[in-house]
Amino acid sequence: MGILPSADVVKIVESWLIHFNSAIDSADPKQISRLFISDSHWREILSVSWFISTTSGSDPIGAGLAKGVAKYKAHNFCIDTKRCPPRQIERADVPVIEAILKFETAVGQGAALLRMRCDGQTPSPTQAWTFHTTLETIRGHEEATIRAQRAEPVFNRNFQGPNWLDKRQAASRFTNREPTVLIVGGGHAGLSVAARLGQIGVDTLVVDRMKRIGDNWRLHYHGLILHNQVYSNHLPYISYPSTWQPYLPKDRIANFLEMYVDCMDILFWTETTFASAQFNDGSQTWQAQLQLTNGQTRTVKPKHIIMATSVSGSPLIPAIPTLAQFKGPVMHSSQFGEGAKWKGKNVLVIGTGTSAHDIAQDLHGNGALTTMVQRSPTLVLNVEPSAQLYDGIYLGEGPSLEDRDLINTSIPLKLMLAMHKRLTDQAKAYDKPILDGLKKAGFKLDYGVDGTGWPYLFRTRGGGYYFNVGCSDLIAYGDISILQNDNIATYTATGLQTKDGRQLTYDAIVLGTGYKGHTHLLQSLFGDKVAQSVGQVWGFDTQAQELKNMWTRTAQKGLWFTGGAFSQCRAYSKYLALQIKATELDLIDS
Repeated sequence: MGILPSADVVKIVESWLIHFNSAIDSADPKQISRLFISDSHWREILSVSWFISTTSGSDPIGAGLAKGVAKYKAHNFCIDTKRCPPRQIERADVPVIEAILKFETAVGQGAALLRMRCDGQTPSPTQAWTFHTTLETIRGHEEATIRAQRAEPVFNRNFQGPNWLDKRQAASRFTNREPTVLIVGGGHAGLSVAARLGQIGVDTLVVDRMKRIGDNWRLHYHGLILHNQVYSNHLPYISYPSTWQPYLPKDRIANFLEMYVDCMDILFWTETTFASAQFNDGSQTWQAQLQLTNGQTRTVKPKHIIMATSVSGSPLIPAIPTLAQFKGPVMHSSQFGEGAKWKGKNVLVIGTGTSAHDIAQDLHGNGALTTMVQRSPTLVLNVEPSAQLYDGIYLGEGPSLEDRDLINTSIPLKLMLAMHKRLTDQAKAYDKPILDGLKKAGFKLDYGVDGTGWPYLFRTRGGGYYFNVGCSDLIAYGDISILQNDNIATYTATGLQTKDGRQLTYDAIVLGTGYKGHTHLLQSLFGDKVAQSVGQVWGFDTQAQELKNMWTRTAQKGLWFTGGAFSQCRAYSKYLALQIKATELDLIDS
């Protein structure tokens, strides 16, 4: 089709919208399906279904849209002139016209994103390739309205009465009321959804076992720095200062989270452990037992519990044969402080994921003799530029963060994998020198599921990759040794013995073996029945093309899950909050 003037791009989108609005007004699946190519995808988030789902193929899309728009009275799809204008761009190497739309439903206002291929491979340039619909607000409960309702008259001052801090402290005690929502976990995942809930008037309490807000970042190993740039890692409503460095260190994140709780009026209990919860079918509330720092137990009765303990929250300590024979200190990466303690010592790091690499580099930099044990092939790519390729939607000048989040959530799984496969091939070409060096050093490489890189590994395994910030170079140059797990015969009191008979001595062993996800907590905190009912949390359901039980209703009423990268938590926290608000308003069918 070539490069079109902006006015022509708008006309193509408007022409499609005329036909689309006519088709949905008729609620005729066949009319709707004709507006989509055969290999098309519709990603729906709450607007005409109250679910997060992906539908592929023109006929299923036609049937699904016809049913949804009829039930929820979706109408008046049009270009949103307040957002990024329609434009030509490439997605997965395919030239497309991309347009952000808005529409109305019986519930509120929605946003949509339309893509039409313009590469000459479709029967008509006015048929959709991908379509994304989301609910943005519930009518009468918009965020701006809630803020206006909260505002106090400027001159309504009572110098003898409680001030803002008094009211906040009183509210946080929940003395004469129960929270509507209990959020377990006070990291970026929990705080993102707490902020969203607060802005739509849902009474929410966050609890965390740490002593200080932000300690879930602050207490990690000394050298921890985010490996993707600041632009994709903002929290809802309050962005990081523009003066901050591209890669955020852990203590800066921790301090920001502490400030965020105050700025967003989030009610937060520190040093509070979520012990267990049982759902009362009669009252339709939970009975959640909380262990407080003073040794007492507090029972709260929220209608909803959100588990925000992270996709990688609890340390994973695998059963490693014969490791118990080692008499020296053995610690998980979550217990590792800094490498300076081990200067001049021999330290073995088990694992080759991100934490293992960072700890090995820290140890080496502080004068320790460091060896890494590789248990399975690992994806490695340089942090610059390769790792940043996958965050391209958030880099550079262009649309607002809100628009970028909509673009990001609009990508269906099939298109996402195609995009990531291309980016992984590009990264391999960029990183060939270091990858060759690693292979020469005996390091086994992986390139993700079907060569799709690290994001799908994160969404399925929660790990299995490393963004190189120098440790790979140390391995390639022989400064850090690599030992394959298959070559270990047994661990001994002083170290280990290899299958070729070498006796290797170590002063300490660090387990860089990753973290457990949400699923393992279900049984211990909620019991067998709930665990079996809910099933797996995180990891893709390839048939549904969505993450399992994330940011959506689960089989257990009132139980929700959130987690993942900053960008995921920021974008999906809005939809999780809207579902809870809709439940409280009886808008969602049981």
